Amino acid sequence: MTWNQEYERWNTFTSLDRKLRSELDQLQQDEQSLEDAYYKYLEFGTGGMRGKLGPGTNRMNIYTIRRAAEGLAAYVKSQNGEERGVVVAFDSRYMSKEFSIETAKVLGRNNIKTYVFSALRPTPELSFAVRHLNAAAGVVVTASHNPPEYNGFKAYNSDGGQLPPEEATTVIDMVNQVENELEVKVAEQTELEENGLLEWIDEEVDNAYLEALKTVNVNSDVAQAGDDLSIVFTPLHGTAQMLVEKGLQQMGMTNVHTVQEQAKPDPEFSTVASPNPEEHQAFELAIKEGKERGADVLIATDPDADRLGVAVPNDSGEYQVLTGNQTGALLLDYLLSQSSDVPANGIVIKTIVTSEFGRVIANHYGVSSLDTLTGFKFIGEKIQQYEQSGEHTFLFGYEESYGYLVKDFARDKDAVQATVLSAEVAAYWKKKGKTLLEALDELYEKHGYFLEDLQSLTMEGKTGTEKIENIMDNFRKNPLKQAGGLNVIAVEDYATSERLTDKGTKETIDLPKANVVKFILENDSWFCLRPSGTEPKIKFYYGVKTGSSEESLSLLESVKQSVNEQLNQVI
Repeated sequence: MTWNQEYERWNTFTSLDRKLRSELDQLQQDEQSLEDAYYKYLEFGTGGMRGKLGPGTNRMNIYTIRRAAEGLAAYVKSQNGEERGVVVAFDSRYMSKEFSIETAKVLGRNNIKTYVFSALRPTPELSFAVRHLNAAAGVVVTASHNPPEYNGFKAYNSDGGQLPPEEATTVIDMVNQVENELEVKVAEQTELEENGLLEWIDEEVDNAYLEALKTVNVNSDVAQAGDDLSIVFTPLHGTAQMLVEKGLQQMGMTNVHTVQEQAKPDPEFSTVASPNPEEHQAFELAIKEGKERGADVLIATDPDADRLGVAVPNDSGEYQVLTGNQTGALLLDYLLSQSSDVPANGIVIKTIVTSEFGRVIANHYGVSSLDTLTGFKFIGEKIQQYEQSGEHTFLFGYEESYGYLVKDFARDKDAVQATVLSAEVAAYWKKKGKTLLEALDELYEKHGYFLEDLQSLTMEGKTGTEKIENIMDNFRKNPLKQAGGLNVIAVEDYATSERLTDKGTKETIDLPKANVVKFILENDSWFCLRPSGTEPKIKFYYGVKTGSSEESLSLLESVKQSVNEQLNQVI
């Protein structure tokens, strides 16, 4: 169908939800907005789906939620998972609880039991709950750190991980087989509750998660002395407050101050421009309180609590936000240096756009490392494979975008775990008279000055998608030979699984196919292009390494300039 036909199908649907009817009527004269809302179905990809709220096939609403849930129901039934059921959680966004109930009503109509949290909970607790309850699948209704007008539907497999490519393809096919989202049948909530097909869960799972969280603690002596460490924490209007506060308390961290203006769940995220700890502006209120209290460390989690940001005072007394790569390096070095029983087959897992710093640190301790594609689902998939084969023991997984996993009782990035460990690491270094920045400098002196950066271009709508495709196509067809004065020694195209070296040799990349191109430069430097799978963005990742901070900063800017020169010719 054309977008006009799809629009007419909705516009003439007599039983259309009253709120969506009102919103659709307001769009009658806005042809551009109508086209964007109806020119395609909101894509259900490997991570589920995410989009703007509103009427339309390309929007998040009860009908597109029902379509996704109907596809998931078909998948669960194909796995004979009806009795094991599906766990559903939701965050603080508009319509999140309503969408979670709609999901349960579709699953229940298919005779699939659902376990639904009655109040908002973090994404990592959903991952944990799937494993804890031995469920067949999981769903979390969230748009992570996207703007307030977004929401999403993330699907998890029976291992508690986001769906890896093979499973995702099966679920995507089943979602796409749902012919008419407006006609998907749902059961009544009260009927499901009476028949035991909808069970509300909360405290029992919370307590089990908190018990598992105790295993994140590496050195109990450090943690018990944690009252000397002053922590300011902000959940950025999201889901993390309860578990973070209880988790820190049970490990002995008592000098914790939550930013009260951001403690209350708020779908507008009214105190920040973006509820994303990657954005330094998100730390403004935490910095203000940190200065008032003389805090040693500031910690922020995103709304669904799977990402964590850390800020610490520098030599000037100002708070500096660490990058995801820097925090990951500090956590990894602490884990490997302080653990008394690092297994010989231990492994650290990171992504292809995460700093090489982590690999160097792992090598220093005689530990293997592995790269996966971007997306924590690939890290979770490897954890499951190694658990089954016994080939490796998982030690730590992380990605540059502020996602970390310490213990595998969850199978997705876990900001609650990362908060607890970050507090312990900060307490350890304070005991030695050092800040986390000074500890980081020690690592740089030992291993080299790794420096990374990320540039994102937001390009929304149909035209934005076309522009992103043009950029990727141009860099593939006209690959740079040099960047920042460094020669390109290899180009890795993950769409074709080929690595082409400057010597003309081709090698196979043993990873799933993905729309990513990475350019390997001399001297351990690189840059990479990747369209986001969850946002209307294309991302440019950069990494360099030299013998000093100043050299690395200069080289990084030179590499970025070379890339931007070609980019500007395209756009």
